[in-house]
Amino acid sequence: MGPGKLWPDPEPDTYSLERCLRQKGYKWIAGLDEVGRGPLAGPVVAACVILGEKCDYSIFVDSKIINAETRSRLYSELQNNGASISVGVVSETDIDRLNILQASLMAMKRAVNALPTQPDFLLVDGNQPIPLSIPQQTLVKGESKSASIAAASIVAKVVRDDLMGQYHLQFPEYNFKQNKGYATLEHRQAIRTHGPCKIHRQSFKCVKEFIAKSKKMLNIF
Repeated sequence: MGPGKLWPDPEPDTYSLERCLRQKGYKWIAGLDEVGRGPLAGPVVAACVILGEKCDYSIFVDSKIINAETRSRLYSELQNNGASISVGVVSETDIDRLNILQASLMAMKRAVNALPTQPDFLLVDGNQPIPLSIPQQTLVKGESKSASIAAASIVAKVVRDDLMGQYHLQFPEYNFKQNKGYATLEHRQAIRTHGPCKIHRQSFKCVKEFIAKSKKMLNIF
């Protein structure tokens, strides 16, 4: 459930929503975003962020439009300026079991529940509310509308990229360090050559075909 009209300013900035909510009496306003809905491999990662009072909201933008070095610097900025930060991770196994939408919502719920400071309002990227009783507002393309959501997108991206870098060490043939599990041509060719590995999402196109092929081969022999 939303708080009513969210944009009182004629020309809102990316902290207008948070400012308006504070005026309505909400103190701990958290932004939520997830990364990893589209890849063929690896988990989906959500982050929940309450910006610190000393944070310059204007520096936080959609993680997809900045490079890795800038994302890492902004993550450090959050940590050094009193932001409350948490993440939620849902594995590829649970993605296959639940579907990617439900897995993304689960990751967001886990991130909220892991936050050191319990929020009293949530700004959620997308159009699906999180299954929690906390008041919340969904925002399509929220990273461009809320600094808190943008900050969460940065945290989620940094954490997931780091996880995929670790998986690269276990499965270098798929080049996860570079493609992060997304369906690049190189990645799809690697699946065709080597077959899926244990972190591939078996329910996703470009993976499930090779799972079925492997099972058929086993039945033949």
